[in-house]
Amino acid sequence: MRTIMLLNTKGGCGKTTVSTNLCACLAAMGKKVALMDDDPQGSSNSWLARREAKPLSRIQGIFAAGHVPEGVTRSWHLRVEPQTDYLVIDTQAAINRDLLVDYIRRCDIILVPVMPSRIDIHAVAHFIGDLLVAGKIRQLRRPVGIVANRIKQNTRVYRELERFLNRLEIPLVARLRDTQNYIQAADIGCGIHEMIASGIEGDIESWKPLIDWVENVEIDPALESAKPILQNPFHSRGAVRSPKVAL
Repeated sequence: MRTIMLLNTKGGCGKTTVSTNLCACLAAMGKKVALMDDDPQGSSNSWLARREAKPLSRIQGIFAAGHVPEGVTRSWHLRVEPQTDYLVIDTQAAINRDLLVDYIRRCDIILVPVMPSRIDIHAVAHFIGDLLVAGKIRQLRRPVGIVANRIKQNTRVYRELERFLNRLEIPLVARLRDTQNYIQAADIGCGIHEMIASGIEGDIESWKPLIDWVENVEIDPALESAKPILQNPFHSRGAVRSPKVAL
């Protein structure tokens, strides 16, 4: 199982958008996927609730920031079903350095969404510094990828973002367009890969480099035993391809 964590201490950068669409894309590919929402706002958890009534590929939901039901241990509440291929974790924005290190130890891969604005560029510069210094991502050997979110190419602020990202020693693994398709997908609980909508092909195409990266980036095999996410032995595998949702 590959555990992918969305991290950025700047709110509103698109962690939930990337988390939910990444899960939907992987599930549509026939992978067994779990989505853990560790943000008290519960946006990913709400997206999963809207998804339940639709004939779409199943995604296991884990609301890590929510109340643990009476009579259930927290370990059981956070369990991941056996034979899961991908666990995607959507995190909160307000995290201190101690929590940042704990987050990093829980995952195999880190994705950092960033928006094309001067405020976001400034914020992510500080966050990358925290990842390198406090998070010790190089010592902990976690691959990190940047996702440029809601971009409009050929704009000055996008060119500023590109120049900033090119100075980092961290790969830019995706450029996601600024489009209403993501808002519509969120409203109905699906991913853009599961929609039938005008102009959706360009949005789907922009995800191919990201999917290729998370599937093939090299991770340390010794990390698997160190992850504190417990597996539940009482579930069976079952991922089914699903139809698309027409708008």
